[in-house]
Amino acid sequence: MPQTKSPTAQLAATDNLGFLLAKAAQRFNELLAERFADRGFGGVRPSYGSVLVPLFDEDDLRLQDLAARSRLAKQTMTALVRHCESDGLVLRRRDPEDRRAFRVSLSERGRAFQRVAEEVLGELDRELEQALGGRKRDALTDALKGIVEL
Repeated sequence: MPQTKSPTAQLAATDNLGFLLAKAAQRFNELLAERFADRGFGGVRPSYGSVLVPLFDEDDLRLQDLAARSRLAKQTMTALVRHCESDGLVLRRRDPEDRRAFRVSLSERGRAFQRVAEEVLGELDRELEQALGGRKRDALTDALKGIVEL
């Protein structure tokens, strides 16, 4: 007699939405890392996106604003900024208006990486559109935005 999966077992199945989201993010990050390395930015980790992407939109942000835009704790953002700084992608300096706070801006290398990141992200977006079709890609984008806002 075949066994039926319990509701708990169904949640652990590989077609579970949470599992698929995690695996999709993992694969996307693998593709990013490969393509960044191919273009001379092998040390750039996909996790740096939490620091760099907001700076691509608006450079020279206070550390706490950067953390808020990335939806990360200030302590987590501080650690990521230090990694990005040690890899030469950002500059960190005291905020002249509040000497207790820090401001973060893109370095020259960070601006060079911005061009590479935009190119790679554009390539991946086009590949997703080819694989899924425009309507499904747009629906996926909307769905992911909804998940981020949960």
